[in-house]
Amino acid sequence: MNLLDAREGETYIIRDIVTNDEELEGFLFSLGCYSGEPITVVSHLKGGCVVSIKDGRYNIDTDLAEAISI
Repeated sequence: MNLLDAREGETYIIRDIVTNDEELEGFLFSLGCYSGEPITVVSHLKGGCVVSIKDGRYNIDTDLAEAISI
């Protein structure tokens, strides 16, 4: 299951980042998005979703949302 399948307002634990793009993986890691961290989907948007990771809120696009396995 990835973030596009997640329900709004629910907190999930990140299982894995599924991508072959090291730059993308590094970007997500810099946001605090890595295995074992809790993530909450605040809302779904047309081009992605808004998530809460640690103390920040981020608008991520569909490609990033699909790469985050929960």
